[in-house]
Amino acid sequence: MIGNGDIATLLYELARLTTLEDGSPQSFRVRAYEKAARAVETATEPVAELSQSALTKVGGIGSSTAKKIRELADSGSIAKLEALRERYPPAFVEITRIPGVGPKTALAVREQLGVETVEDLKAALDAEKLRDIPGLGARTEENIRRSIERLGIGGKDRRTPVIEAMRTARDVLAALRQVDGVERVEYMGSLRRFRETIGDIDIIAVTSGDADTVMDRFVHLPVVREVVAFGGRKSAIISSSGLQIDLRVVEPHQFGAAAIYFTGSKAHNIVLRQMAIDRGWTLNEYALSDAGTGEVIASETEEEVYGALGLAWVPPTIREDAGEFELAADDALRAFAAEGDLRGDLHVHTDESGDGRDSITAMLDACVERGYAYVAITDHGEDLAINGLSRERMLGQRSVIEALRERYDLEILHGVELNIGPEGTIDYDAGFLAGFDFGVASVHSHFDLDAATETARVIAAMENPAVNVIGHLTGRMIGRRPGIELDIGAVLDAAARTGCALEINSHLDRLDAPAEVLRLAREREDVLFAISTDAHEVAELANSRWGVLQAQRGWVPKDRIVNTWPADRFLEWAAAKRMG
Repeated sequence: MIGNGDIATLLYELARLTTLEDGSPQSFRVRAYEKAARAVETATEPVAELSQSALTKVGGIGSSTAKKIRELADSGSIAKLEALRERYPPAFVEITRIPGVGPKTALAVREQLGVETVEDLKAALDAEKLRDIPGLGARTEENIRRSIERLGIGGKDRRTPVIEAMRTARDVLAALRQVDGVERVEYMGSLRRFRETIGDIDIIAVTSGDADTVMDRFVHLPVVREVVAFGGRKSAIISSSGLQIDLRVVEPHQFGAAAIYFTGSKAHNIVLRQMAIDRGWTLNEYALSDAGTGEVIASETEEEVYGALGLAWVPPTIREDAGEFELAADDALRAFAAEGDLRGDLHVHTDESGDGRDSITAMLDACVERGYAYVAITDHGEDLAINGLSRERMLGQRSVIEALRERYDLEILHGVELNIGPEGTIDYDAGFLAGFDFGVASVHSHFDLDAATETARVIAAMENPAVNVIGHLTGRMIGRRPGIELDIGAVLDAAARTGCALEINSHLDRLDAPAEVLRLAREREDVLFAISTDAHEVAELANSRWGVLQAQRGWVPKDRIVNTWPADRFLEWAAAKRMG
């Protein structure tokens, strides 16, 4: 039976391709498919078991989408989706990720210039052909060219944003775990190392049953567009989005060595193999063994292999040969935060915001369930015209929070997500801002200003007493929008001077601040961070796990993350910043 994850993934793909067919990401059908995908993703019962009429009773699923879900559950495919895949192959869809190339522009350059790939688009830009299309011009050409360069997309080595790769991997793992005899199945490679973009997905499975059964299930998954290889221990497929997925079946006693080998990175594994050679051993995907006798020294778990080499287990997120071996030899990796170390979430939206989807009580209930000691409710301020709250609505929310404090064993801060204007201004006047308990300030527009201007606007916000944290520092959307250009050194200096923390935004679309920025700050003991989810619904509170992995990639010590602190210490810091 097809799982909820598979159904949601295919609905998201249907929404993405319908954007091209309808010429707008805001069309009724696109929004309906996206809403249904979120509903299926969070459903607690197997959606494929529901009748069409029962599906329409699930909030977020309309009658037309319910019909398509039943079609998928009964036949294994959706005719509409298959037709759209034929019309808009992955290489063409990739063009629409480029800022400035909306669906209408993509279709125009295809129809008038024969553009089918990013490489075709680059050639058309070099030949200055886009300016001949009505509505476009030389400035449009330059903006698109710059976006392509900054996003680094196109070329032979096509990479997939981590949010899309993670969704696909999750669906594959869920399906394979249902196969009789499968004891364990995990993704490896750059996805396990939590890179921002993924070349392909590597998966390892352990089974006590017939490996052929696992492989047969793998090559017949709903996501499969093409089978590249099929074998008893190794198979490979191309997904409907053009992503290659490799599956290897290993013996239970080989899992640890295989996991290290297929996780990488190549540079990290070269050092491990040299450490083995120095001891007269060999290390490969099967085992750590004595080179002379072949006796297996360690292989079943990663911890055993690292331990035999005199190292603590190294988190996959930092296996890049960038200093992790020194920490592992000293067992200093305990300084990193785990998800259980988080004591609160400092960037949480409710349905008061135009883009929030759950009530304040639903969000608070979920925070209590997660064991948090404090939470900041941070709906958008009035300057974000579409989603922001007026002063009157903010005061109303404040009254609600004051009443809820009696009901919850939780420190509830009435916060706000402030919009950083191009000159560094933020919502409301100083007197009104003083009424909030907490402030997050973020860039939501004017992403193409020069680096000096962008840096100045962020620093101006940091210097404002009402701002405790700078949210999603660069404003990037991985694979879709490059971040603003900043003088990171100047930003870190301002963070140290003002005591304003930098957010590690946990959404897989963002993971912002980027890992390279976090690594630049690791020697700056006076720079603080906050791992926040920017959650717009209850399910997104679980994204904190991605923020923790991003902090690891950036080598951020736990004690520099303000929401790992006990409530008293955290509240004292938050109040001190607001007192200037």
